Amino acid sequence: MTSQQSRVVVQLRDMILKGDFAPGERLAEIPLAERLGASRTPVRLALTTLEHEGLIEPSPAGGYQMRRFTSREIDDAIRLRGVIEGCAARLLAEEGAPRPLLRKLRDCLEEGDQIVNRPGMGLDDYAAYVEMNNRFHALIVQGSGNAAIRRTLDFLNSQPFASPSAMLPMQSSMQEGQQWMQLAQRQHHATLQAIERGQGARAQALGEEHVEIARMNLEYAMDRPELAARLLPSMRLVTAPTLGG
Repeated sequence: MTSQQSRVVVQLRDMILKGDFAPGERLAEIPLAERLGASRTPVRLALTTLEHEGLIEPSPAGGYQMRRFTSREIDDAIRLRGVIEGCAARLLAEEGAPRPLLRKLRDCLEEGDQIVNRPGMGLDDYAAYVEMNNRFHALIVQGSGNAAIRRTLDFLNSQPFASPSAMLPMQSSMQEGQQWMQLAQRQHHATLQAIERGQGARAQALGEEHVEIARMNLEYAMDRPELAARLLPSMRLVTAPTLGG
C-alpha cells in the first residue's frame, strides 16, 4: 500500500467513525478525491480496503455506500476485543513482561489514578484519561509480541465504537460516569498485578471482564439516542438495540 493510499484510508476511516456520512449515502470516487485532495486511484483502492474492513458496502447504483450497523455487531466486536486483549495479557503474564514495559504500565496507572480520583472530572480530564487508556491497552498488546493479536485488534479497533476508549464520551455524560471510570482503573491495576505475578488465567479473565463497561456504555447510548447523537455523531449509523437478539 502506497503512502498516499494509506493516508486516504486513514482519512476516510476517520470520517466514517466521526459520522461524516449518513447510512446509505453513496461514496463516489470523484467527490471524495476532491474532498481529500487525492487522485481517484488511491481513493478507489481505499474504498476497497474499507469494504474488506466491513465499514462500507457495495451500492446498488454502483460503487460503494455507507452501511448501517447493528448494536449486536458492535457488542460482538467489543466482546471479541476483550478476549483478544485478555490473550495478550495472558501471554505477557506467562512469558514474563520486561521491566521497562512494566515501568511504562505503572506510569500509565499512576497518571490514571490522579485523573479518576479528582473531586470532579471535567472534559479535559476525560480526554487525558482516553489518552492514558489507549496507551495502557496498546502497551499490553505490543508487549505480547504476537503479530496475529496486533492485526486482529487493529481490525476490531477500526470498527465503530469497538476500540478501548470509543464509548467514553457517553460515560462522561452520566452521573455514575466517574465511578465507572474508577472501576475500569481498578481493573487496570488488577490486570497489571496478574501480569507481574505470572497469573495467565487471571489476566485473560480480567481482559474479558474489562470490556463489560464498554458494553454497558453502548447499552446506555442506545437507550438515549438523542444524547448519543450529540456526543457521538456516528451513532446515527447504528440501528436500534439488539443486544438480546
